[in-house]
Parts: sequence; C-alpha cells; structure tokens
Amino acid sequence: MTELLSGFLVAFVGLAGGLAVGSGMVAFLVVLDIIPRLAQISRSYRSIRLYEGAVVLGAVFFTVTDFFQWRFRLFPLSASVLGLFAGCFVGMLAAALTEVINVLPILAKRIRMEEYMIWLLMAMIFGKVLGSLIDWLGLVQ
Repeated sequence: MTELLSGFLVAFVGLAGGLAVGSGMVAFLVVLDIIPRLAQISRSYRSIRLYEGAVVLGAVFFTVTDFFQWRFRLFPLSASVLGLFAGCFVGMLAAALTEVINVLPILAKRIRMEEYMIWLLMAMIFGKVLGSLIDWLGLVQ
C-alpha cells in the first residue's frame, strides 16, 4: 500500500514540477515576446511560424531525450558547436530576465504585495540556490 502511495506522490510531484516549468517557459516566451523580438531583430517576419515550430519541437525532443535517457555519439567538435548554441541561449535568457525584474514591482503592486517584495525576491533566490545545490550535490536520485 505504501508503495502505491509513494508512486502517486512521485507522479504528483513530477506533474506539478512539469507544470511549473512549462508555465514558466510559456510565460517567458509570451510575456517577453521572445519570438516576435527575434523576428524583428533579424527582419524575418515571414519565418515566425518556423521559429515557433522550432521552439516547440526542441522542447518536445529534449523532453523525450531526457525521459528515455537517449545518448548520442557525436564528433568531438560538436561540443563546441552545441556549446555556442547553449551560450547564445543563456545570453538571451539572461537579457530577457533583466526585463522580467522590471515586471516584478508592477506585479507586486497589482496584487497588493509591495511590502512583501523583499520576501518574494528572497524566496526566489533561496529557492534557486537550494534547488541548484540539491541537483549538483546529487541529493535526489
């Protein structure tokens, strides 16, 4: 019986985590208008559907890759190419997150939490640090 409850708990936590990450990704893309901005910067408005499709296919592909633990054997230079793409993504993400920080005071004012703003920021910071430590130290297997 405890095995069944444990399985349900793991499924619930996994689903909740997936919903949280998925919601964050959608909010990131929609609120910050990442795809339309990329089309605007590159002057490729005609390809906006391709950008959207690439984001969706990339998310699905890497989710399936992680879920089934697929391994790929690539040539040694591929690490440099993939690292370049990952660096571009992280750079764009960092730039977009600086814009999100500007949104937090507006959100706090609308939901009447101005006096709790420092607690909200500290919760976000400590949550990220704690989650990173748990992942890096391998405390959850």
